[in-house]
Amino acid sequence: MPRILLAALALMLVALRPAAAVEVQRVVSPGGIEAWLVEEHTVPIVSLRFVFRGGSALDPDGKEGLAELASGLLNEGAGEMDALAFQKALDDSVVRMGFKAGIDKFGGSLATLTETGDAAYHLLAMALNEPRFDVDALERVRAQVIAGLERAARDGNEVARQQWYVTAFAGHPYARPPGGTIAGVEAITRDDLLAFIRDRFGRDVLIIGVAGDINAEDLGRMLDLVFADLPGEARPGDIPETSPGAGGMVLVKRLPQPQSALLMGQVGLKRADPRYYTAYVMNHIFGGGGFSSRLNMEVREKRGLAYGIFSYLVPLDHAASFMIGTATQNARVLETLSVVRDEVTRLHDEGVSEEELTDAKTYLTGSFPLRLDSNGEIASILVGMQVAELGIDYLDRRNGLIEAVTREDIAALAAELLDPDGFAVVVVGEPEGIDATSQ
Repeated sequence: MPRILLAALALMLVALRPAAAVEVQRVVSPGGIEAWLVEEHTVPIVSLRFVFRGGSALDPDGKEGLAELASGLLNEGAGEMDALAFQKALDDSVVRMGFKAGIDKFGGSLATLTETGDAAYHLLAMALNEPRFDVDALERVRAQVIAGLERAARDGNEVARQQWYVTAFAGHPYARPPGGTIAGVEAITRDDLLAFIRDRFGRDVLIIGVAGDINAEDLGRMLDLVFADLPGEARPGDIPETSPGAGGMVLVKRLPQPQSALLMGQVGLKRADPRYYTAYVMNHIFGGGGFSSRLNMEVREKRGLAYGIFSYLVPLDHAASFMIGTATQNARVLETLSVVRDEVTRLHDEGVSEEELTDAKTYLTGSFPLRLDSNGEIASILVGMQVAELGIDYLDRRNGLIEAVTREDIAALAAELLDPDGFAVVVVGEPEGIDATSQ
């Protein structure tokens, strides 16, 4: 019990530090496995985050949902332990372990007390190298995934998101639902899952971030224990470059509900684009800044059209999108769409004010240290830095990149990137009076 209480307390503790005070180390294990590390010895907790490049977009045709199903099964038994024994071992050592399938990445996480680290790392090594995929666990998790897909089919926002990807990326792997399809999940076999870990878990596509009560030498030993037995190379996947299409189209998907979900998007910027930080600041002002954003003020505060509205950048590995999403009464969909397009036009034609830019910079630079509030969050950021190839000194440079954005930068980018009539629009619900170009 004392160990459990200590773990619960440690995992809740917040130690805010300025970004510049975080020292990032590059660690290479004796076996040649690289990780980025931030040491933090105040609390006896170690957090590990890792990803393998290649996510649900690589699921085979007819087996959509393979990555998602695997993510739910890797901690359901490994080695000589069945699902019950494995979960008991995690509980006994107060270990948090999880896996997540994304469109472009397959990730995992581990949080452990320092004193039980060896047991935790051994369990993670077993999960990655010796998953059992027992029939009972497979069928139980398969049923959970299918139940989730059935719920998603009744969720207007989720249907809108999936329909937008199907429409904007027609014929491309990004058009596949990330969580899979019911038919695809039903078709997946144990052999498919074994092939998944054999083909996807290569050390050449592995990216690792670690933060907490561990030094470089101990981390090197841990990296070899967990990852050294994985295949040296993953089976290469073929995801072609693409851009969202269907610009100017409005698609209506009928779903009985009192509100309609509205999702619209067009071409955005990839993370490596030198104008990305300009887009980042611009988006904060336009729709990413919560209650202070232009969209929120015009759509929610002034007109009461929606409880919330947001815009966001989606820089995938092989495409980039600029998205806007909200939900509104069926009778007010056209009005909402008109207001949003007017705001896109205003940003395209006029850019932003000096006051808006100053406020955005103040918020984005001042709030950044709050993201460094836990070992788990820091480890996740370390992974993201490597994925996007931002450099090991990114935490020192990041706020300077924000501060360097000018009104002229935003005006030029908005005029080039944004097309008020070029969004692919998906509406899910029972909208009144809307002229859909596709039904």
